Amino acid sequence: MGTPDFSVPVLEAIIAAEHEVVAVYTRAPKPGGRRGLDLTPSPVQVCAEKHGLKVFSPKTLRTEEEATLFASHAADVAVVVAYGLILPKPILDAPAKGCLNLHGSLLPRWRGAAPIQRAIMAGDSETGVMVMRMEEGLDTGPVGMTARIPIAPDMTAGELHDQLSPLGAELMVDALSALPENKLTFTPQAEEGVTYAHKIDKAEARIDWTKPAHEVHNIVRGLSPFPGAFFEADFGKGVERVKVLRSTLAEGQGARLGASGTALDGALTIACGTGAVRLIEVQRSGKAPMSAQDFLRGTKVAAGMALK
Repeated sequence: MGTPDFSVPVLEAIIAAEHEVVAVYTRAPKPGGRRGLDLTPSPVQVCAEKHGLKVFSPKTLRTEEEATLFASHAADVAVVVAYGLILPKPILDAPAKGCLNLHGSLLPRWRGAAPIQRAIMAGDSETGVMVMRMEEGLDTGPVGMTARIPIAPDMTAGELHDQLSPLGAELMVDALSALPENKLTFTPQAEEGVTYAHKIDKAEARIDWTKPAHEVHNIVRGLSPFPGAFFEADFGKGVERVKVLRSTLAEGQGARLGASGTALDGALTIACGTGAVRLIEVQRSGKAPMSAQDFLRGTKVAAGMALK
């Protein structure tokens, strides 16, 4: 049971380990294409159909009909990875050995929808993936296996996603191997240290240059590549929006350097509430991502220019 790219390596690994996949559940195809008329299947659906697996995409699992259908698969276990629908109790209780969820954080820190982004936005130095037995609460179940990785100072959410996904696939296969012999031991989550990774709100994407440089940097990398932190500025052809996909902390810029959001040089070093960040990769509206050097070849940003 999964939907986005993050879920695909887990499905591939389960298939490669020769487990019998009796059904694949995913979110329904979404409108796409230039006119929004084409239905685009989820990455998990594409993967499942490539392997000839049965795919189900109900709008809800809360009906008696869906519960009956789900139970009819007679699954030993359900593997849930970023599925996107709430699993009610009849679904959780249907598989003989329960529902195992792969979660992209070190629970109980960052329960919820956006654990990868929130870990980076908060400046965490470490995160990981956990195999958890699901309960009715939001990511509250006991943990069976954990794998940890460091978060590098300039790592983006996209890069962390790409490391956690295959790591989680290995972990889930290990968990499934231990399950039949009752060698998978579950430990209740700690009651202290609970935080929630709320869904990213679009309003969070506008860069607030009055924040300290390290917070601006964390927002940039936590929202890269999607939805992308942004600022607005007039480069001579009217105000336009520019996404910042990569930044770094400017060396030796520990104090307040001038008005927040002001360019300190011609190399996209921008003053923050305290300190400064240097923009490394940006994306103009309707254009492909580009390095700061390429951006500056066609756009002059002089010291003293204000970004909003």
